[in-house]
Amino acid sequence: MTDTIAAISTAIGEAGIGIVRLSGKDSIEIANKIFKGSKIDELKKAENRKLTYGHIIDPKTNEIIDEVLIAYMKEPYTYTRENVVEIYCHGGIISVRKILEAVLESGARLAEPGEFTKRAFLNGRLDLAQSEAVIDLIRAKTDKSFQVSLNQLEGNLSKKIREIRNTLLEMLAHINASIDFSEEEDVDDVTYMGLEEKARLVKDEIERLLKTADRGKILRDGLNTVILGKPNVGKSSLLNSILRENRAIVTDIPGTTRDIIEEYVNIDGIPLRIIDTAGIRTTDDVVEKIGVDKAKDMVNRADLIIAVFDVSSELADEDFEIVEIIKDKNAIVLLNKSDLPNKYDKDYFTELLPGKKIINTSILEGVGIDILEEEIKNIFYSGTVNIESDIVVTNMRHKNQLVKAKKNIEDGLEGIKANMPLDCIEVDIKACWENLGEISGDTVSEDILDKIFSDFCIGK
Repeated sequence: MTDTIAAISTAIGEAGIGIVRLSGKDSIEIANKIFKGSKIDELKKAENRKLTYGHIIDPKTNEIIDEVLIAYMKEPYTYTRENVVEIYCHGGIISVRKILEAVLESGARLAEPGEFTKRAFLNGRLDLAQSEAVIDLIRAKTDKSFQVSLNQLEGNLSKKIREIRNTLLEMLAHINASIDFSEEEDVDDVTYMGLEEKARLVKDEIERLLKTADRGKILRDGLNTVILGKPNVGKSSLLNSILRENRAIVTDIPGTTRDIIEEYVNIDGIPLRIIDTAGIRTTDDVVEKIGVDKAKDMVNRADLIIAVFDVSSELADEDFEIVEIIKDKNAIVLLNKSDLPNKYDKDYFTELLPGKKIINTSILEGVGIDILEEEIKNIFYSGTVNIESDIVVTNMRHKNQLVKAKKNIEDGLEGIKANMPLDCIEVDIKACWENLGEISGDTVSEDILDKIFSDFCIGK
């Protein structure tokens, strides 16, 4: 925390501008060593939050590296709450790399992944949930996922967690006061009644947050959607149709797709992580067999399965195997090639897979794709969560802590209803308070912090 750190904060590659960022108490002194303006020590005299024009000089050769603008931002009103310098140079690979090398040569240390945001957390500018929202914001794939991440960055989830923890803190204070005055008449009855009311309130609030977690995960990571079917039923054509591009090879030869093909597509704000798989069939081809095994493995991890059947041919053993695979899973059934003479109809599949949405399609002619996309939207929006206004839990770590906290408060409620000793109840209430604190970072361990920030890019 006492070092001045530096990193490239823009993506590597050709661009109009590249940015090298420094943070730490010596930021301005280090930048001044390699900066040449129209006046001596111009950078040291620069105004806070104003751009200064000049050149970066190689500290070894004294040659000009690049023409730049530099912004100096004085603590504590910066991203990290430390002195921050940002050097704006020409985009590209060489310029930003050479400037970073010059900065490191002049006394800065290369930042670790996520270290800028970690310092913002450790210096109290962001709590842990807000810090994690930064990476979600960067990785957002749709406007809706961006908005949910922005709401979390602004502290909406953190505020709710603090409210719940304050209620738990009141309960702990009440318990301790009751233990201290246990000889007073009617203290126990009043205490148990008050604790039960507050415990039920906490449980309801936690459950309300947990209800958003499944849709929140989809907004953050995408709806894992696996296209399943035997060879040559139109799986790759379906992928191409949804993506509106020829991403997968389509031929009449069975077994063309041998590996997993993954792409993201935005369906009305829903990020769809769509996965085309090898056709399900028995094969002696070693490579194709690996692809089939991968397909079956992906099914077990899928949020949604799109099962494709060819209505122009008789059902094969592979088709019935697919029916068994999807019977108890969240699946949409496509009866493809409906423009050709049909060997069986929709009613047959309604009996075979009761409760499943069945759509007649001709992927070749683009028929039924719009109905499929509407059904995907219906599945996502079928819950009671209002993505636009509700606090949405998108992070699996947060969900896990909420599950633990819910178990704690339920155990506490059982103890309250059983009139167990207050010091026993206190254990569950405090555990609930601590587990919720791991979401905001108030009770989090150093190991968890290191793991969270290691997922960030170096310049953030």
